[in-house]
Amino acid sequence: MGDVIKSRDVVEDGLHTEDGTVDIYKKPAHKKKTGNWKACRFILGNECCERLAYYGMSTNLVNYLQTRFHQGNATAANNVTTWSGTCYLTPLLGAFLADSYMGRYWTIASFSTIYVIGMALLTFSAIAPGLKPSCDANGCHPTSGQTAACFIGLYLIALGTGGIKPCVSSFGADQFDENDDTERKKKSSFFNWFYFSINIGSLIASSVLVWIQTNVGWGWGFGVPAVAMIIAIIFFFIGSKWYRLQLPGGSPLTRICQVIVAASRKGGLQVPDNKSLLYETADAESNIKGCRKLEHTNKLKWLDKAAIETEADHTKDFQNSWRLCTVTQVEELKSIIHLLPVWASLIAFATVYSQMNTMFVLQGNTMDQHIGPHFKIPSASLSLFDTLSVIFWAPVYDRIIVPFARKFTCHEQGFSQLQRIGIGLVISIFSMIFAGILEVVRLAMVRKNNYYDLETVPMSIFWQVPQYFLVGAAEVFTNIGQMEFFYGQAPDAMRSLCAALSLTTNALGNYVSTLLVLIVTKITTSHGRIGWIPDNLNRGHLDYFYWLLSVLSLLNFLVYLWIANRYTYKKVTANAH
Repeated sequence: MGDVIKSRDVVEDGLHTEDGTVDIYKKPAHKKKTGNWKACRFILGNECCERLAYYGMSTNLVNYLQTRFHQGNATAANNVTTWSGTCYLTPLLGAFLADSYMGRYWTIASFSTIYVIGMALLTFSAIAPGLKPSCDANGCHPTSGQTAACFIGLYLIALGTGGIKPCVSSFGADQFDENDDTERKKKSSFFNWFYFSINIGSLIASSVLVWIQTNVGWGWGFGVPAVAMIIAIIFFFIGSKWYRLQLPGGSPLTRICQVIVAASRKGGLQVPDNKSLLYETADAESNIKGCRKLEHTNKLKWLDKAAIETEADHTKDFQNSWRLCTVTQVEELKSIIHLLPVWASLIAFATVYSQMNTMFVLQGNTMDQHIGPHFKIPSASLSLFDTLSVIFWAPVYDRIIVPFARKFTCHEQGFSQLQRIGIGLVISIFSMIFAGILEVVRLAMVRKNNYYDLETVPMSIFWQVPQYFLVGAAEVFTNIGQMEFFYGQAPDAMRSLCAALSLTTNALGNYVSTLLVLIVTKITTSHGRIGWIPDNLNRGHLDYFYWLLSVLSLLNFLVYLWIANRYTYKKVTANAH
């Protein structure tokens, strides 16, 4: 009790944060000495370098597997999308550890070490004798051990990024006190700069590093990203004394299970019409560390039974959370359940987005990559136009589109978060349509001039720029909207977990892409046919695959409209601040 009174006195002096954050020495965070932009500059620098490392290694990975590990188009594409999907699935582990036990700071620090080990092993697979496949005029001849070393490195990277992705953005947001009006306004600005830093790293990776990989060598091409990741860790640790740390609030999975068990035990009870009779703490704050109280909602009423108070729920003045839960704890679970349909409808967008590192690259490999007589641009480098599109559209959206839309919608942000996501879904459909039209034109040139066995057709690769630019525009609407939506609608003490849940759409999108390629290849190569996606795309029909994605995306968008129209936004209690 004395510690509680002391903690309140520290907060009330006005010098310390009111959201429960502490500094690196586990003392109450001082408002002027910690947090805000002086801490975020190190977080943004860390994110820029980490994204440079990730994209510098992954953007051209499909070509690395083709040339050094002798994999065909479909095999290399599937390996990349499966690995990329895993990179977006491991954040569930990192988020659970961060929210429950380790906190975001130590989760990022620990998993960054694993990340660097994976980057080093991948680099050694490109340069170290014994790990590097032997190559001659007939191509490269990897052994099973060399292939294993490469993939162990890749999946160590996937594990490492799992502790970073769900924590960094939330850790940056932790640097602004939710209970301080001035600092809370700065939080939305942080997300804009956070996404900007991601794309600066991506821009350098998709231009400079891809060129190095293609023209200098894979050793330098993977070595530079490895060094960038080391610099990212240095950036992160330098800022330690300025950070505000949110203490872990206990396992969110335990709280979810408690609600389900408590509601099941009281399955025969009737939920009272007067919702004020449901159990909630009398204090202004929730009994869940780091979580504001949530208002009761009338949906999923069966779960409200967990908050019905009976005499058997208290033992020696102690509340048994497996028998009785607060309204806020019940609403936590309701919030997660309400997010799931929106989450599921975003998988199709992630499937479209994953084509940028697979089918777009393979399509570009068949086109003229020359700029002038001497310079040749790698097909994977065209993803820089996606990055440039994001860098262009992000300020245009903020400075032009939002004020213009606000006049008609009367919404403070121009569009609601769900409307913003929906616009991005529509743009993504047009990106697939353009990619399909381009492939139809390319194949028509092949047939007209009998270019079937040419490695590249005399058609400039820059005809791919519009499809990359459209994907970038869709990304500004859907990905940033998705980040804001899942952060805003997540219960306060489950934000890392919801960030990880949001990222799993990318994982499942990559897995869906892999599954589609496998199904399409299986069906279209039956009876001796060459199929839609053969190693020689001049004899295939990649355009049919783009049409398939366009139709699936359209159907998904119609389902999304139905879900978005029925979604109810989360509300916190009036005395939250």
